[in-house]
Amino acid sequence: MKFILQSLLLLTLFASCNKPCHDYAIMGVDEFVIDSYKIQEGKLSILEMEGTELGELDPQSLDEYVDVIAEGDLLNIVLYHPTRKDLVDSMRFFNECLGGIPVVNGKIELPEMQPIEVADLTLEEARQKIKAIYRENIQDLDVFISYQDRLRKKVELTGLVAIPTIPVDGKIRLYEIIAKAHIAPQANLFMSYVMRDCVALPIDLHRLINQGEMCQNIVMRGGDKIFIAAPGDATVMLMGEVGVPRAVSLPYGYMSLREALVSAGGIPFTGDRSHIQVIRGNLQCPKIYVVSWEHIVHLPNDSLLLMPGDTVYVSAKPITEWNRFIDQLLPSVGGIQAGYGLYQLTR
Repeated sequence: MKFILQSLLLLTLFASCNKPCHDYAIMGVDEFVIDSYKIQEGKLSILEMEGTELGELDPQSLDEYVDVIAEGDLLNIVLYHPTRKDLVDSMRFFNECLGGIPVVNGKIELPEMQPIEVADLTLEEARQKIKAIYRENIQDLDVFISYQDRLRKKVELTGLVAIPTIPVDGKIRLYEIIAKAHIAPQANLFMSYVMRDCVALPIDLHRLINQGEMCQNIVMRGGDKIFIAAPGDATVMLMGEVGVPRAVSLPYGYMSLREALVSAGGIPFTGDRSHIQVIRGNLQCPKIYVVSWEHIVHLPNDSLLLMPGDTVYVSAKPITEWNRFIDQLLPSVGGIQAGYGLYQLTR
């Protein structure tokens, strides 16, 4: 089965392009090292190597903004008065029955009061307005207001998260949203992304969360979407003469060639350690790096990096192919000899 998979890969690689095989971009270890330093720069650099550019992050996305009450928001309103316990308890009961005070047509309704317009006010402005209305009849009353929930002004999260929505307030940032969402420990932040207005933002969540690059810690807005990827969303394939041909997950979006080979059980004695190929890019026009075991042993790990979609193929030693040919040939020869012996006996 392993031989069939390897054959299919190579047939696809060399048959899917109209150019002759020798026209493929064959690179040496020097080019592999140069591209590995680009991979170290992170997600945006890798996307650029793949032909996708997300542009630059708008500096204003790091600025806090004035948040206002919107249609569909649920407010939590608490009253305080030193002697009017009945008034305080009635507001608490009203809150609990409704699960919050809803903003409908831009207004809220409170017990024994006319509807109050609060749309497009900040929480502080709404608090002062409600307090002023109450104090027309009741002195020494204070009002406290917060968001219970928000219909539109929240971030939606999908993928490996425990909490699917988190409200925004003009101050909460991406790092805090990720912390509140309780993402799975094995999540692949490198392959995760942030969307705003249906456009992917140039943010590398791996570098933000795991490496502390706060220059990407944007202030979140209502309608933003975050996808948290699974470990298997970024892999490299190891094939040919390796211990266990398999797909290896890239938890940080890249991995050293040495580590990937170890994950696949290393190179057995049948493998040609002087001819290790890394196939990168579209199979119609791939880039192929050829390195040796000596390079892997003596060069730093960070100078030989794999990125998502790469395929590592370890060739077999020529004697290995010859032995396999003999192993396949011998049963046929034995069958012919047995048949010839039976023919001689029946003559």
